Amino acid sequence: MKPLLLITFLYALSLKAQTVGKDTLSIEDKAYKFSAKKLIVPSVLISYGALSLMSDDLKSLNQSTRYETREHIIAGATIDNYMQYAPAAAVYGLNLAGVKGKHNFKDRTIIYATSQLVSAALVLPTKQFVGEERPDGSNNFSFPSGHTATAFSSAHFMFREYKDSNFWLSISGYPLAAMTGIYRVFNDKHWVGDIVAGAGIGILSTEIAYWLFPFTSKWFSSKEEREALSVVPFYQSKAVGLTIIKTF
Repeated sequence: MKPLLLITFLYALSLKAQTVGKDTLSIEDKAYKFSAKKLIVPSVLISYGALSLMSDDLKSLNQSTRYETREHIIAGATIDNYMQYAPAAAVYGLNLAGVKGKHNFKDRTIIYATSQLVSAALVLPTKQFVGEERPDGSNNFSFPSGHTATAFSSAHFMFREYKDSNFWLSISGYPLAAMTGIYRVFNDKHWVGDIVAGAGIGILSTEIAYWLFPFTSKWFSSKEEREALSVVPFYQSKAVGLTIIKTF
């Protein structure tokens, strides 16, 4: 429930917040354009995770990794419960410190909350459908790792916000996301394949959030802004399309 409470809180903040920092980018900006190239990395990661459920070699890797970690590491750390949100928290902290990202408070909150909703929509049903037992045997919701999905969606959110202004800063969230996944293995909650798939889902969720932003932003715009641009779907004579109405 904690992620849902966080999402609700962020949406509430986005409604109340003053729009500080940069104005919303044009919906024509390339940041919001779908790109098949951006699907490559998450697709590879998710595919690896899916194969780990079926491939004997990858199952053996899962087992051997668990054996090594259990031999040297005692489970029980809780840092992964908090580290998963660290990159996103850093974005807000940096903005408060004057290091501006791509979007103002309201818009970045809409994007981040959307990424978390998309991630939950992908992770939770998959856990139910796959039913993989956790390494510690606590339940059958091991695949994919939700903590890792949250961590990598947060890290990729940080990357998207800062990649054009400070590349090295933009990639600093990924080590934290990777450590979140590693700690899930250390804590005997996930197999390696679960972690890799979770990373792919997290990256994909943030990409989807940016692609959806021209539409989700309209839900929180003022009445005047909503009246200025209307997008209406239509179906006529077996044809489907969109009617775009702009008021000047």
